Amino acid sequence: MIDTHCHLTFPDFAGRHREVLAKAAAHGVTGCITISTTTRDCLAALEIARAHDRVWCSAGVHPLYSDQGPHEWANLKRVAMDPKCVAWGELGLDNHYKEPESKLQREVLCEQLAFLGVCRKEGIDKPIVVHCREAFDDLIPELQRTAFDPSRFVFHCFTGGAEDARKVLDFGAWISFTGVATYRNAAEVREAIRLVPSDRIMVETDAPFLSPDPHRGVRPCEPWMVSVTARSVASTRGEAFEAFHEQLNKNTTRFFGIDAR
Repeated sequence: MIDTHCHLTFPDFAGRHREVLAKAAAHGVTGCITISTTTRDCLAALEIARAHDRVWCSAGVHPLYSDQGPHEWANLKRVAMDPKCVAWGELGLDNHYKEPESKLQREVLCEQLAFLGVCRKEGIDKPIVVHCREAFDDLIPELQRTAFDPSRFVFHCFTGGAEDARKVLDFGAWISFTGVATYRNAAEVREAIRLVPSDRIMVETDAPFLSPDPHRGVRPCEPWMVSVTARSVASTRGEAFEAFHEQLNKNTTRFFGIDAR
């Protein structure tokens, strides 16, 4: 399998990429997607992806980086035109924190979605990685206003409960789970895990954050740990790991257009 969402551009991994990827491979994690957070970070993500055969990247502005403008949208297009870029994002809304203020987050989100819409009309069609924290009722209507196919969105690092999961699934999007799924105090997340159809579920680390149990609290979380989360999610769903593992790879390949084996 691959880690579908990590941040190899973060300082935790500086100068350690080969070591981190080698350790992941030793645990059966054969690659990863390093996710962009700004219109400058996306350039660094592409550089890392180009340097490693089994690393891909995305291009987008994270809502918690909305205040780090000016946003050079042309950089997103530049990155997205490279075959190593397999998604837009992450983009979305985050109501957990007071800053950046929600108004600015929404303005940047709408501007970004409009730019991606133009790129789509020009033939650059990528799936979209969504960041949504305590903002489902605010974010889903914004996504519905676009011309993007709902099945091209994945709500990453899902930390909501069953009701939130139903909203995402009714919208038509995918859901991806992190090490939070393994935490003792995350019963609501496990309820959501049981709801997601087998053909719309993925797993990730969101490294360097959210190391799964029994490694909770360890920083940095690393891509190899997605194997721990995958086994936990399979157990929560009452599925044999081998079958779940195979389905995960099919899903990753179908959504991102890459060989996940």
